[in-house]
Amino acid sequence: MDITIANFETDLIEASMQQPVLLDLWAPWCAPCRTLGPVLEKLEVAYAGRFKLAKLNSDEQPEIAGQLSQMFGVRSIPFCVLFKDGQPVDGFVGALPEAQVRAFLDKHVPSTDELAADEDLQAAQALLAEGDGQAALERLQEAVALNPANDAARFDYVRALIEAGELARARDAWMPAANRVIPEPRLAALGHWLDALEGTATRPPAEALAAAIASHKRDFDARFALAQTHLAAHRFTDALDELLEILMRDKAWHDDLARKTYVAILELMTRPAPPPPKGEVPTKGALELSGRAAVVAGDPVVDQYRRKLSMVLF
Repeated sequence: MDITIANFETDLIEASMQQPVLLDLWAPWCAPCRTLGPVLEKLEVAYAGRFKLAKLNSDEQPEIAGQLSQMFGVRSIPFCVLFKDGQPVDGFVGALPEAQVRAFLDKHVPSTDELAADEDLQAAQALLAEGDGQAALERLQEAVALNPANDAARFDYVRALIEAGELARARDAWMPAANRVIPEPRLAALGHWLDALEGTATRPPAEALAAAIASHKRDFDARFALAQTHLAAHRFTDALDELLEILMRDKAWHDDLARKTYVAILELMTRPAPPPPKGEVPTKGALELSGRAAVVAGDPVVDQYRRKLSMVLF
């Protein structure tokens, strides 16, 4: 695939949102380029879709070649730049041996298991949209097994198990995310939801909790228990209202438990980012080296409760 100013945005920037693209800057007069080129073409076949190879004739496309050379501080060819998620992330110079090119690629391109896990995740999301929860669970379980580091797959798997009422399996699937030094927010939110669900049998009835609160507004234990009851029943905004009552009176109650649970519910209510939208091809001379960020349309209910939290805390 030859890259020009006309297809730079679509065939390089946008394409790298879907899979890594290795751009080979070369010129017809460059002997090392003629050595490296066949190696790259062989590896594109060998890696079977794990990356895409693109070529740019630096004599014919000096504007792009010049910007990339300036960005990386490189003034010779062959020069290869790897694009990923719309950005140039790494590169190398010279006709490297095949083994070194493989080592470079392996730092950045997904493994075959990671690709398979992504395919399972996409298939599972389609099955969930069609209402086939059992088939989706099987695909999500496979995705997590193939790539345990895929947080999106783990989130969807644990959430699907929760919604299927399989709490023991959900807890087991969630546990690898339990002890992270820096928690992943959406997975941490599932932990709070599981806590609420698992405590259902030992909490007093909602009527008793409401009566306790009516007689003593600062009975935060009863308010938190009622919030947990609402959370377990998927009544997210009711749970947020009770937690907000605690926070208005004691921002740091119970080592920030009310605030953390409030934030977790907002995470559960927030829609994930959609795939990046297709960008427009830039006009000639208006070269861009960064992809356009996807913007998620705000949920008015979530936005309202985020504002309420900000007003209480700040």
